[in-house]
Amino acid sequence: MSTHRPLPLSPALVILPPLYSAAALAVALASQFWGGLQPCILCLYQRWPHAAAIVVGLVAILLFRQGKTGAAKLFTVLAAVAIVVSAAIGAFHMGVEWHWWQGTASCGSTLGAGQTIDELRASLLETPVVRCDEAAWSFLGLSMAGYNFVISGLIGVVALLRAAHARV
Repeated sequence: MSTHRPLPLSPALVILPPLYSAAALAVALASQFWGGLQPCILCLYQRWPHAAAIVVGLVAILLFRQGKTGAAKLFTVLAAVAIVVSAAIGAFHMGVEWHWWQGTASCGSTLGAGQTIDELRASLLETPVVRCDEAAWSFLGLSMAGYNFVISGLIGVVALLRAAHARV
């Protein structure tokens, strides 16, 4: 009969969620500003949980450095949950791109309601339409949303499970 004792909360585990999310956001922003890939609304929705993971993860790092491992564990779990949320949005977006289901009401349009005909015409001419159901970029059959789903899903679930079972 073996007794399994959980591993202690490690600095590497505490650093993983905010570091990964910072890298994911950096890739998304670089592809937008240097690569010319304009994000749709679902792309933007995937970024918010990563931003939250960075903030919550930095709090976890500060708590860990202060020796408050119980609180650091909680914030590490929350950061990992945020990454899993981004992966879930990526999965939804991937389904929209593959036409398995429809996107949100705001997919494909950023126009406001209640405008005059002239304002609407000017807005239509000035606003680039970025559709949620067309991948702007893909590699090996996966779009950026697909890669966010796969990579964030793996990293988020592993970090979540590892942090949830860590000894403090």
